[in-house]
Amino acid sequence: MLAVAAVGVLGTLTELLLLAHYGDTFQLIPIFLLAVSLVIMAWHASRPSATTVRLLQGTMMLLLAAGTAGVAFHFNGAAAFQLEIDPSLTRSALFAKVIRVQAPPLLAPASLVQLAFVGLIHTYQHPRLTRPHAETIKGSI
Repeated sequence: MLAVAAVGVLGTLTELLLLAHYGDTFQLIPIFLLAVSLVIMAWHASRPSATTVRLLQGTMMLLLAAGTAGVAFHFNGAAAFQLEIDPSLTRSALFAKVIRVQAPPLLAPASLVQLAFVGLIHTYQHPRLTRPHAETIKGSI
């Protein structure tokens, strides 16, 4: 699962850089989070520990939040553009137009949510997070 998440993160990061998704500060957030995710994934793969698992979980939660916020940003941007073109649009007509718009791609940031879930699945009940049971400790003394 970690390899799948890492390939997805690398691909998404590459795509954002090729699309010049760094026009303003908000556009840099997913690039930064994806780059940090790759570093933490590499660290975790080379030296798995409870610390790297927790850092990976934290980064995946940030990716989850960024992906959700990104969908909202894309929606609001597309809605503002559509209203600029036709200010007479009703809410339902505006919604219908925005969900079909190609720029900005409404659901593209949701790929961050998907990658975050894959990363979180990797950390679910990770062996580095389990503590020895009291019976095991007593038996070894």
